[in-house]
Amino acid sequence: MSLISYLDSPGPNQNLLLLQSSISQSSIPLLRHVIAQNAGQKEPVKKFLFCFLHPPSSLIKNAVESNVQVYDYLDRIPGYNDAWSESCPEILDLVENAPVSIPIEAIIDSVDTILADNESLSGTYKFLRSLMALISSRSKSSRLILHISAPSKLLPFLISTAFSPTLTQLIAHPPVLFTHIAIEYMTPPPPLSSDAKFWGIFIPISERGRDAENLVFGQGGDGSGGQDEMVVEVLVRGRSDASGRRKAVERFLEGWDIQKNQPVSLSQMSSLASIYRRKTVVEEAAPDPTQNVSFNLHLTPSQLESRARVPLPYVHEGLSIAQPAPGAILYDPDSADDIDDDDPDEDLDI
Repeated sequence: MSLISYLDSPGPNQNLLLLQSSISQSSIPLLRHVIAQNAGQKEPVKKFLFCFLHPPSSLIKNAVESNVQVYDYLDRIPGYNDAWSESCPEILDLVENAPVSIPIEAIIDSVDTILADNESLSGTYKFLRSLMALISSRSKSSRLILHISAPSKLLPFLISTAFSPTLTQLIAHPPVLFTHIAIEYMTPPPPLSSDAKFWGIFIPISERGRDAENLVFGQGGDGSGGQDEMVVEVLVRGRSDASGRRKAVERFLEGWDIQKNQPVSLSQMSSLASIYRRKTVVEEAAPDPTQNVSFNLHLTPSQLESRARVPLPYVHEGLSIAQPAPGAILYDPDSADDIDDDDPDEDLDI
């Protein structure tokens, strides 16, 4: 399956979609696509968008057309006003009381903001776990869509099998990270290099995060992640095949055109053109050693004809040489050899 299929048409029981951003590259373009992908469908999914960090206008253009019910919690900041109330119980109540006849998608634009508001890692995880249980108890097409920014204390808990046995995790990476690995480690993305070699180098570097930040914000960097393109690492756990058997973990890479809001292959990304551009080798003729010398090294036709008439100094030219019998020892005695035909041991009774 491709990236667009995991965004728009997840498989059965794929109830958790985790969009992961970082300091060096944001996955918000993927979140916008997921929110708006219902437009024009005959039987759209009912969506609940809970905004804690991003204004709703920056994520969706037409909520009615996309069948999205928006809840703006940006003004609910603990200690900022006296009318503050916790939003987690309200979200659980909305999802629990949603119509059971249609699938739903509960979308949270920033679980890190919920953690900051609650000031409790265990309390935030308990809320998200309850929300995941409500989504899993509904139809197979219902999904919980979470956006998270790495590094995050919540990330290890959300990707664990205890939270959800199935997982679709989309991690955004800046393209400069792949050009760096291709140059410094001489390991371009598959299929230009083997999967085992590439992932063995890429995963530790990407998980550290510091290397990508230095490439983007360090000396010589652009100062921001990909504005027009980005690379998405797709990690899928627990997907079932056509026979119903559940697979282990799938991992692959695919590009995303931010301006056109659509996937693109890595080989077609302009930011990775230096990796996939094949260098044309121009075969140059070997230099002529007879050029630019002060004397003539070429032969005249008469000289060529005279050279052709010179006999070659081969003894057996044109003649076949008789081969000796197998195992025969050929010995040509020297003039100084003392050869006696008599048997020196003839007196012995052997």
